Amino acid sequence: MLLIVRHAAPAIVAAAPPDQWELGESGRAVAAAMCATLPRGAVLVSSGEPKARQTIEAAGPVSTDARFNEVRRAGEPFDDGFFARRKAYVSGVDHDGWEPRTEVAARFAEGVDHWLARAAGRPLVIASHGMALTLWLTSAIGLPAPSEFWADLRLPDRLRVDLDGRAVSRWEPPDDLPVETPLMDPRISPTRRRSR
Repeated sequence: MLLIVRHAAPAIVAAAPPDQWELGESGRAVAAAMCATLPRGAVLVSSGEPKARQTIEAAGPVSTDARFNEVRRAGEPFDDGFFARRKAYVSGVDHDGWEPRTEVAARFAEGVDHWLARAAGRPLVIASHGMALTLWLTSAIGLPAPSEFWADLRLPDRLRVDLDGRAVSRWEPPDDLPVETPLMDPRISPTRRRSR
């Protein structure tokens, strides 16, 4: 079993780059609840960014691998345009100073192959980031609408990936597990509870 986890909601610190952000209080609570539902005995790996590692660390020891880091975005402004800018990027629009999409997908794929071999049949849980995982999935299984997929990701989210079947599905949490709304600005989006 391969599960890709999108990190929980970070605490926004405008003076620090996003790759240094840690989980906020609500993000930690949601991540801890999610960790209780992850497969026991899984190999746990995260990007090198604190918010990804912290999302799964309540489930056990976590190895880090920079191949699962978010897209490098030199010079990205800290403003209200982040959502449209990132959605355009996963759709195929180039931005000056941003890591090329093919390089992101290639490093992520290399990391997945490495850790699947290390897991040797045990469940593998990889905690990463929205744009990076979307680009890898687009390359690996052929997402038909990458920007819509990315926009629908939650904080946190769990995706079960079937590489042989070229499919991905949301691995649904229990009804009482709080999740953040689909990729909205965590500075303003309220935590909600799933309802059926």
